[in-house]
Order: sequence, then structure tokens, then C-alpha cells
Amino acid sequence: MTEEIFTGLDVGTYSIRVAVGKLMPSSPGGEQIHMIGAVEVPSIGVSKGTITNLEDAVSSISRALEQAERITGVALNKAWVGINGSHIISQESRGVVGVGRSDGEIREEDVERAIEAARTVATPTNYEIIHVIPRSFTVDGQRGVKDPVGMNGIRLEVDALIIQGLGSQIKNLTKAVYRTGLDIEDLVFSILATAEAVVSERQKELGVCVLNIGAATTSLVVYEEGDVLHTAVLPIGSDHVTSDIAIGLKTSLEVAEQVKLNYATCQPDEVTKKEEINLAEMGSVEDEIVGKKFVADITEARVQEIFEHVDLELKKIDRSGMLPAGVILTGGGAKLRGIREVAKSSLRLPVTIGLPMGVTSVIDKINDPAMSTAIGLVLWGHHIRSLGGKGGLGNIFSKVGDLNKITSVLKKLFRSLKP
Repeated sequence: MTEEIFTGLDVGTYSIRVAVGKLMPSSPGGEQIHMIGAVEVPSIGVSKGTITNLEDAVSSISRALEQAERITGVALNKAWVGINGSHIISQESRGVVGVGRSDGEIREEDVERAIEAARTVATPTNYEIIHVIPRSFTVDGQRGVKDPVGMNGIRLEVDALIIQGLGSQIKNLTKAVYRTGLDIEDLVFSILATAEAVVSERQKELGVCVLNIGAATTSLVVYEEGDVLHTAVLPIGSDHVTSDIAIGLKTSLEVAEQVKLNYATCQPDEVTKKEEINLAEMGSVEDEIVGKKFVADITEARVQEIFEHVDLELKKIDRSGMLPAGVILTGGGAKLRGIREVAKSSLRLPVTIGLPMGVTSVIDKINDPAMSTAIGLVLWGHHIRSLGGKGGLGNIFSKVGDLNKITSVLKKLFRSLKP
């Protein structure tokens, strides 16, 4: 029997990341994902989480896949692909159906019909449904049912969260991936995949917010009682910190990026006025001395603004300062020095840096917060595959057929173009 391989592809604004995991037996008698490869290459042709230049994006993705194949020694022919961007929106929906059997026992078909009824929500023009996430069911007025299969009733209702994305952006992403010769298992909203990697079931029950600070966008998902309560993508990220530093120091973006990576901190109080940076060491053409404290002030101001926007999202659902399991920070932006402390004071919640759970590996890169989405996609794939044919709901997310319809035509077209 061939080993089961799962590939996660995270197409980001700053980097393309590929994670490869395989299923290994674990004690006692279970199975666990062992990560055998994690690759990160610079991203070209992607801006704010969406494809802006198809050819450049295809070559970036190809480069990442080639590196991953070289490292793992495995031919990668299909992947779970993350989709992100501020075009992604979510809305609530409700589906109501009558139970089909004469004895009133609810079966899987009834659950599927209820979810299908929830999907008939009016979507904005040019938007496609990415996920239908059943939150809870109501059986004959009894609310809060998690899995109604096997229960008895006449009327079955489902409260669902519909995640939608702009059709053109979805097609551009799938087109870019297919052009590399890779098949798409499914498209997954990136922040949901990230949460698979860094959040425990206990935290989802208590109430937790996962915050992925990327280069150009910050995405968040809030869980409570095991269900997705809210999702959002904010058009602001760690690139804005770089831009602010470049403007403040009157230098190039490349030099500002090096200053951010090497010296920036979100806590100006911890830097003395005497500490200085020579921009020539960061790649500037001429010697220029700037104060570290000035850089820290700039960084703190922008990071606080990001958390203010996050707090506004939490206020929308009355959870500002009221999530017992706190906030889990991931993404490249989570590596900024002192960001945890700023998040704690701004959001008035406990804050931790998210590290992947439920996987084993000997690769150090696995513990990089920027890799959490790619690893989450691997875990999402494993989760979906392990649910296949088991019956029952088994999980909060259901796969949606819409994307398969959208991409089947593209598949046929790009099969003929494969190198």
C-alpha cells in the first residue's frame, strides 16, 4: 500500500509556502501526520492575497513545488490550496426541511438536504460559495443540537455560516495552480485551515480568536462552543509596518524591510534613546544613523492600529475582551518583537503565539508561525479524508460542490497544457 501524502499550498502576498505531510501509525493504535517537508519561496504576482499577474504567480508556485519535491523525494500531483483576500465575505443562513422517513428518524440525507437549503442564500453578484459551515441544528424546536443523525423529529433546521469569494479571484487562483500541473483537492479559506493547526478542541469550546497577520492582510476567525462564530479579512498587514518605516526613515522599502526584520520592536519603552542603527548595514547606499526608539515608535503605532481593527470585529459580535481562551497569533507578522504584549493590552485578552499541534516533524521550519496555514491545509486534508465514508457529520465543515463545478472546465483546459 502506498503511503498517504497530503500537500498544503498557501499562496501568500510575501511568500508561497508548501507543506507536505504523510500519515504515520502512532501509539496507541492511531494515526498521526508526520511533516516531511516545508518550503517557503518569495511570492511574485500576488498582492493582498489575490493573483495580480498570472504568469509570475505560476512561476512562483512552480518554484515552491519543485523545491518541495526535491526535499521530500515525492512527486506532488495534488494539493489542498488556501484562498485568502479581502474579497472573501461570510454571511449567516438558515435551512429548514421536513424529515423524510415515516418513523421520524433523521438520517444523513436529511442533514444534507437541510445544508443544501441553507446554501440557497442570495449571494452577491459574481460571488461563489467556498464553504457552508453548519453551526448547530434545531430538531422540532430543540436548539443547540450538534449532530442530529439518529434522533427523531419532524422538522430539521440548520444554522450555517456561508463563506463566499469573488468568482474571478477564485478562477484566477485555480488557473494559476492548474498551470503548474498540480491538481486541486479543494480550495479552503486560509484562516479556517490555520485554525486546524493551532487551536485545540477545548479552546474552540471555550471561545478563542485565531489571528493570522500576513504581509498585506490580517485574517481572523472566532470560535465558540466548537462552532465558527465569525470570520473577517482586514486589508492591513505587516507590509504596512515596512511602508511606515520607509516613510519615517526616508529610505527604500528594501532597507525598511531589513530594519523591520532585524531591529523593529513593538515596545519603545524597552529601547534606550542611545541605541542606533546604521542604514548602510541594512543595504542603504550611504551611511545614515537612525534611532532604534524612533523605529519602535513607528512599529508600535501601526501594530496598535491592526489590533484596533481586530477589536472592532470582536465588538461586532459582542466578544471584545470576552474570549476565555484568548487570542492565538500566527502568520509572518506574529514574529515581530513585542507583538504579544501590544496585543494583550489592545485586546484585553490572553495572547499566545500559535504553534502547530497534532503533527510530528524533525524540521525546524514547522515551528515558524508563517507556516501555520500550509500545515493547517495538510491537517484539513487529512481530516476530510478520514471523514470520508464514515457517516455522520463528524465535523463542523462540509465540502461544497460549487468549486468543483467552477474548476472542472479549467482542469480539462490545463491538463492539455501540462509540461
